[in-house]
Amino acid sequence: MSDLKIDRTAKTLRELTLDKLRGAIVQGYFKPGARLVERTLCDELGVSRTVVREVLRHLETEGLVEIVARQGPVVARLDPNQVGEIYELRSLLEAHAAQACAERATPAVVARLREIRHRIESAFAAHDMQRVLECTEQFYDAMFEEAGKSVSLSVVKSLNARINRLRALTIATPGRGEESNREMNALLDAIERRDGEAAALASRAHIKRTSELALQALADQEKRTMRAE
Repeated sequence: MSDLKIDRTAKTLRELTLDKLRGAIVQGYFKPGARLVERTLCDELGVSRTVVREVLRHLETEGLVEIVARQGPVVARLDPNQVGEIYELRSLLEAHAAQACAERATPAVVARLREIRHRIESAFAAHDMQRVLECTEQFYDAMFEEAGKSVSLSVVKSLNARINRLRALTIATPGRGEESNREMNALLDAIERRDGEAAALASRAHIKRTSELALQALADQEKRTMRAE
């Protein structure tokens, strides 16, 4: 009977489809405001309409898809006011977690975070932006976990789809890889020194810069859209 045992590490078709469609929106394959036609998605993804509908409903809860009257599902537009609020929340939660992580830091904690940072730097060097996004999310997960901030982490995770969509915008900025690495290494250095105040300051500085880049990218997108119209 052991052959019937469920492999809990294997992803379902729905989960694979969700990952694929979420990634396509985050990476900009589907542009803001683009219609997401079920039949077309079925053909592109090679799955049933039932799976596509379930995935679209899930992406709506993540803020990546919105339902527009007489159009149906479309890729959600990034509203500058909401973007600003997301970064405000990140600044509050991540700075607090960074401080707590620094105050609780051990050599093992620092080694864990540095190993993830090396992966992020390698991904930037290889221009593998999907890998950058994945490893950056892992870094923050680890920082919150080591800080003992599980509730704060759950709040951040509820925003992760939108956060990663914004990250995809900012890391595409020329020179952002080196700049981001400097900012994040300053944060990690403060954690290693167990300097909670410096870690919080480094975290807020990083998010402030990221927010500026994201809002500028959105403004540039809006100008290009207006010119095209």
